[in-house]
Amino acid sequence: MENEEIMGLRKAHLYPTKIPYYKDPIQLVRASGSYVWDNQGKQYLDVIGGIVSISVGHNHPQIKEKMKAMIAEDAIQHTTFLYLSQYMAELGKKISDVAPDGLNKCYFVNSGSEANEMAIMSARVATGEQMVVSLRHGYHGGTNVPLALCGHGTWKYPAQPQASVVHAMAPYCYRCPFNSKNGCHMECAEDVKNVIETTTHGKIAAFIAEPVMGVGGFIDPPVQYHKRVHEIVKSYGGLYISDEVQAGVGRTGKHFFAIEESGVTPDLITMAKGIGNGAPVGAVIAKDEVAEAMKGKLHFNTFGGDPYQAMQASEVVDIVLNDNLIENSKVMGNYLKEAFKDLQKDFPVIGDVRGRGLMLGLELVKDRKTKEPAANEAALLMELSKGEGLLIGKGGLYGNVIRIAPSLGISRSEADELVTKLKASFQKLS
Repeated sequence: MENEEIMGLRKAHLYPTKIPYYKDPIQLVRASGSYVWDNQGKQYLDVIGGIVSISVGHNHPQIKEKMKAMIAEDAIQHTTFLYLSQYMAELGKKISDVAPDGLNKCYFVNSGSEANEMAIMSARVATGEQMVVSLRHGYHGGTNVPLALCGHGTWKYPAQPQASVVHAMAPYCYRCPFNSKNGCHMECAEDVKNVIETTTHGKIAAFIAEPVMGVGGFIDPPVQYHKRVHEIVKSYGGLYISDEVQAGVGRTGKHFFAIEESGVTPDLITMAKGIGNGAPVGAVIAKDEVAEAMKGKLHFNTFGGDPYQAMQASEVVDIVLNDNLIENSKVMGNYLKEAFKDLQKDFPVIGDVRGRGLMLGLELVKDRKTKEPAANEAALLMELSKGEGLLIGKGGLYGNVIRIAPSLGISRSEADELVTKLKASFQKLS
């Protein structure tokens, strides 16, 4: 089917929120490793992976072989929680094995939105409280409660209820909300305490945050930020939820889950995207006592943990660990970050380079002194990069942050190709 026909069908039959990335949209039809191809046969280096979803590479051979074997055996595709499935049980154990000590109980869903819905429900049941603290510039999904948690006006609708949620200042160092001039004094962490004391009755159900904020523009707080916030949250009776939908599965280059770098053991971790390497898999893993609080009522997810999806997620865990992809994420992430800082010297439009591992952001500004967001320039850079055969991402409240999140197995030659093509795009932008 030609692109024009697809666009006609989309316009006629899909919600208008489904907006393609490019002015002249591309139809991707094939993929392997770090590369994808469109319907005209053009090859692109994919360093955004859909939306930060491809963790071990497109069509990984190990996953393909396992899937082909299951199909050949007529393995059941759908079972639900009501029947036993080795794939669901094995995945639960594998996630427990890589999670911080004490987090042992999983609940499987289909997306990050559902994972965060379940985590918030679990926290409210376990504590008996309703209020949840989230962060401005944070993003936790597109369903009801996650949109209440969202810290972006661009994602909210007039009819969107806040659902017992309050928002603290984000640890956005490049645009410090406290205009700190003499070094960081962790005012953003202390703001969590202030928000609890002034906008709640003094007790909360939970605090939820991404270790590195994804849709917000790969905002990377000081490592000690989460440790201080964890102390505050605990002092007010709350549970700590680490949203690792984008930052987890080894992407930040130190641990399987990014929150561990801060020395924090959360009460719940949510995940999706990279854990399925593109398959619709999401999960919550919680401390035993949090999960046990849900006992006595019925709760159901029709497709969560189905065999094919659970198998893919289980294989992803094995590949990340056995192929040493967390270390590769650190090494290649450091290499790319330094290369992007070199680009920053040549192109004044790059105001900030930030991130950890293979979760890197370049914030574009019209002027480095005023930090006026360069949203139009970011949109144009997307188009120019596409012309160079490079697929990048975009985010941030103003749409001015270029997001780079390639497969964790990206090679040195692919990283060099990324830098070369991105530099050529910036040159054309200039």
